[in-house]
Amino acid sequence: MLDLHVFLANLPYIAFGVLGLFLLIQLYYILFVYSKLSSYQIEPVQEGTEFPPLSVIICAHNEQDNIPEFLPSILNQDYPNFEVIVVNDFSTDNTPWILHDFEAKYPHLKIVDIKEHIRLKHGKKFAVSMGIKASKHQTLVFTDADCAPQSDQWLKEIAAAFRPETEIVLGYSPYFKKKSLLNLLIRFETSHTAMSYFSYALKGDAYMGVGRNMAYKKDLFFRNKGFAAHMHIKSGDDDLFVNQNANPTNVNIALAAESIVYSEPKATWRSYYKQKARHSGASTIYKKRHQRMLGTQLVSAVFFYIALIATAIAFPMYWYVPVTAYLLRLIAQWIIFANIYKKLEVKELIWWLPLVDFIYYFYICINGIFSRKKKKISWK
Repeated sequence: MLDLHVFLANLPYIAFGVLGLFLLIQLYYILFVYSKLSSYQIEPVQEGTEFPPLSVIICAHNEQDNIPEFLPSILNQDYPNFEVIVVNDFSTDNTPWILHDFEAKYPHLKIVDIKEHIRLKHGKKFAVSMGIKASKHQTLVFTDADCAPQSDQWLKEIAAAFRPETEIVLGYSPYFKKKSLLNLLIRFETSHTAMSYFSYALKGDAYMGVGRNMAYKKDLFFRNKGFAAHMHIKSGDDDLFVNQNANPTNVNIALAAESIVYSEPKATWRSYYKQKARHSGASTIYKKRHQRMLGTQLVSAVFFYIALIATAIAFPMYWYVPVTAYLLRLIAQWIIFANIYKKLEVKELIWWLPLVDFIYYFYICINGIFSRKKKKISWK
């Protein structure tokens, strides 16, 4: 009985100790990981830079609305020597006819048509592979049919990020701003993901990239047998490729405003859920250290909030402890994230941080738990 009394007497300190542990883990990521991106200095493209020839690869499946709106911004890039390859992955709408009209107007546009075949399981990795095989240049740049570069200097910024040792360049692709809670969450999640993969790339431990805006060398693709190691996963043509092929010296980032590529966001919670489920499926075969790293960041954030709420309810007389813990984390986020959000062109999100940070972690956690049970996830 005495032991029980001692335990109950010390319960507040045990609970606050658990809260403090999760707080320390969170502060490690904020102050020692994300600070890499916060202090990163964006270098302008130098005068006289020699730009290598590029092959831009886009996969399209039923994109009749997006191609006329977004493809011209890619075809009209201010770049000395580049080709654009659009892989028409068995579109059943007017995509093929629209593409061939563009092909007649732009000599540097090449169309690769993938026909339906009963023995072929079509997927984005197959389409990307066909685009790579059809390309004639060594440096490959990737984006999607619903994406638009912010500037006609996009390709120059990506190309300038290649150094002699660089084989992979990671770019940034946020979503267009809309007026809705869903769009707010999507843009926060995208900026948070970018903050993470850019920071780790700067630490020499790149673990993913986003196919809406990234580039790599063709010989890297063929030297490591393309997507063979994860062809059974429908998604992952971007993040799994980087996870498999990145090393401490062969990755660089492109983050100038002119390098940003905007994309159309999901318009419904259902479509966003499916998108995150697809991404979650790919992350299950990341390298083990990257799974532990990302899992620790996510779980510690979720349990930080749980411990925060639990201690505030269970021990109201010590209200100042959870309040102090919350403010310490929030202030650290504001200090580090403010400069990052300017780079990522979402600086208004800093004021929404107390709301969307809470929603984000629980939504992603719940989505990840349920989506891992899904067996069939399409790439679109």
